[in-house]
Amino acid sequence: MRIGFSHSRPTPRPRQRSQTLAAVAATAVLAATTAACDSAPATSGSGTGTTLAMSILSTPNSFDPAQLIEGQSTYVWDSIFDTLVLQDNKGELHPGAAQSWSYSKDGRALTLKIRQGMKFSSGDPVDANAVRATLDRIRSTPGQSQLSLASVSSVETPDASTVVIRLKQPDATLLASLSTAPGVIGDPKTMAAKSATLNPVGSGPYTLDTKATVNGSVYVLNRRDDYWNNKAYPFKTVKIRVITDPTAAANALKAGETNAGTLDPSQVSTIKAAGFQITHVQATAGAYLVLGDRAGSKLKPLGDLRVRKAINMAFDRQKIVTQILRGSGKATDQLFNPKGKAYDETLNAKYPYDVAGAKKLLTEAGYPKGFSVTMPSLVFTKSFEPIFTQALADIGVKVTWEPVPAQQTTTAVASGKYPMFLLVEGLASDPIMTRSFYTPTGFRNVFHSTDPKLTKLLGQASGELDPAKAAGIYREINEFGVENAWLAPVFYIGTDWATKKGITYLGDGTSTMATIRQFGEAGSSQQSGR
Repeated sequence: MRIGFSHSRPTPRPRQRSQTLAAVAATAVLAATTAACDSAPATSGSGTGTTLAMSILSTPNSFDPAQLIEGQSTYVWDSIFDTLVLQDNKGELHPGAAQSWSYSKDGRALTLKIRQGMKFSSGDPVDANAVRATLDRIRSTPGQSQLSLASVSSVETPDASTVVIRLKQPDATLLASLSTAPGVIGDPKTMAAKSATLNPVGSGPYTLDTKATVNGSVYVLNRRDDYWNNKAYPFKTVKIRVITDPTAAANALKAGETNAGTLDPSQVSTIKAAGFQITHVQATAGAYLVLGDRAGSKLKPLGDLRVRKAINMAFDRQKIVTQILRGSGKATDQLFNPKGKAYDETLNAKYPYDVAGAKKLLTEAGYPKGFSVTMPSLVFTKSFEPIFTQALADIGVKVTWEPVPAQQTTTAVASGKYPMFLLVEGLASDPIMTRSFYTPTGFRNVFHSTDPKLTKLLGQASGELDPAKAAGIYREINEFGVENAWLAPVFYIGTDWATKKGITYLGDGTSTMATIRQFGEAGSSQQSGR
């Protein structure tokens, strides 16, 4: 999932800093949109007529299955499309549109049995051919999901209910990917049409009410009575508003225009006093300084491990969490979700805040006066840049921030122009985080760094189909990343969810996938979110 926030001032005042926090936990590039002028109050309480009226911070970029982006916009498209595999609120995988699956003994073929009786909103049946067509379209179309299917060599359909995915090499991460955007099923008749970007045909639990929807402002979803997994979706109607301003989002809750949404920490006490239930999730995103040029090809100092360690020692992580995030987060020396199996609390003692020690390491590496670096100023890093500038300056590293237009964020980071760059990104599963940051072709490994030990671990992780054994390998990968200072993780960002009486938020941060299954009716038995 790629997430972030925008802010117009380069040096935010304390209150402005706090107001960015809810937006941090949302999406990669926020669109400057406002809420729709629909003032009808949201219905709450139990019963089949319940409406979930929530606010999100990002606009879906497209409903083309090959162009879906993850983040809070997933709340919309995940309601319209089925995924082959379902991920519950604990991050566990369950049958979705694929009612069963099995790997071949050599791990190079994944066979899926497609659930019978499913239909697209057009009335056409969902079958193996539709699955193949969607997978092939995603594989051949540049987009966020394409890399997730890089291990796929071909997709076969021996019969109408069977899909065989052939792999170039074993890929144990594929199942997790099929529970997110790469696993959606599009309608072969319409998914490549221009109209599909705004008027999708899916087989999911809801259909998009195009008459009531205003693209970029509000998305209205109506539940399908014939959906196979209706028990996971208790809300007859879901109204999702795009509200990028935290104050406006809080006001929408108080006015009854929404009954669920994320809050800035400064708003929590007020909204709680207004009768809303508050659910705090400690970590939904992370701020990471990626020390990408580990060979020192563009910036020689980064090729020295002592320099990368020194950078890690420059940050008073707990002070940042306490003062800047107002306690809504967690200090960290590592990349992975603290609710995940790769996470190791002991690694957080690796780089204590030590300016003198950092300067000593830089001197030993041959840089007693430090060095200079240019980093991209991205739409979702602006408000945190002064913090990183000062911390690095304290050890002798001078940062120049080069403005990057929002629409060029992805290409700028991937260009290899910047040896170091700051990311504020949503957490994902251990396999997906590993693929993005540690594999030679990962989106965030822009200099294609490799290491014999890491290469061996990555191979073991890809081929290990036993989740318990794979967890141990991911912990070793995590330890490698911290020990070799491939990044300088600084903090996780927390999220506070407010829900009106009658609605409950079921997530705890173990899974960071944005899905309507995270919400239930208070007092109901729906807990797993699947």
